[in-house]
Amino acid sequence: MSETKILLESGTNELEIVEFYLDESRTGGGYRGYYGINVAKVLEIIQMPELTEMPEAAHPSVLGAFNLRNEIIPLVDLAGWLRKSRVETEPPKVIVTEFNRTKSAFLVSGVTRIHRIGWQEVEAPTNYVSSLTVNSITGVVKIAGRITFILDMEKICMDLNPGGEPDPEATEKVREAIAHRKYRVLLADDSAMARKMIANILTSAGFKVHTEENGEQALQYLLGIQRLAESEGRPLEDYVNLVVSDVEMPSMDGHTLTRRIKEDNGLRHLPVILCSSIVTQTLHHKGIAVGADAQISKAELGELAPRALKLLEEQAG
Repeated sequence: MSETKILLESGTNELEIVEFYLDESRTGGGYRGYYGINVAKVLEIIQMPELTEMPEAAHPSVLGAFNLRNEIIPLVDLAGWLRKSRVETEPPKVIVTEFNRTKSAFLVSGVTRIHRIGWQEVEAPTNYVSSLTVNSITGVVKIAGRITFILDMEKICMDLNPGGEPDPEATEKVREAIAHRKYRVLLADDSAMARKMIANILTSAGFKVHTEENGEQALQYLLGIQRLAESEGRPLEDYVNLVVSDVEMPSMDGHTLTRRIKEDNGLRHLPVILCSSIVTQTLHHKGIAVGADAQISKAELGELAPRALKLLEEQAG
């Protein structure tokens, strides 16, 4: 499969996933587990390439690296990452990805097809399911009568490529600028690791942060705050000043959340920052189409607090 041209319209609460599988060795027989990754993160699918060893690999599941059109790309054994024992029943496939401005490849047993689904069909995994997959699953969806797990690629990327820490000096400048204000941020992100990291970054800069796990929960929180503000005769800004949202989330994605906020007369003035691993030059137009005030890749988290302050200052104006 060459680089995908499949780009859904913004704010439709749909996504397309590449479904693949891992053949595992288990007591009493084999097992085929099905997984999915957003098409927007997939560059291509190739046969097993010739590898070069990486003596100082960041993780034991990194098998080595290969040259793809003059770019050196690390190959991760996804089964090993998930602490599963893969059995080879056919020639494996390699899924080459790009997100958070990083190209990586993942070894899998095989690929089925691309599916278009609605985010409302994707359920959050139970704690038990998460524990069986090294807490690397953000969603569960039923496709063609079987269960497919949506992988938390942000967690994998962060573990393999730690970084993106904010500049302490820039954080302190933001903190000083809002020292006597009470800026409240609503953060929506389905990845527990990303949610904690982003909340810590904003809190360290002096913001008050309320978190939700998906766009639907975030929207219901905002509507509840809106009703409370109206009943108390107070402006919405007394309760929330800014929304920071991931894009890929079960129930309701960030593009749909942004569109719903900007279509609501009482909420539309709220600045919205989309913060996602799929915020790229090729997909930037999707955030613009739904009215996002700013978009930041999760590889640029160090820019989040200064960008948030700038939006709030522009609004105060």
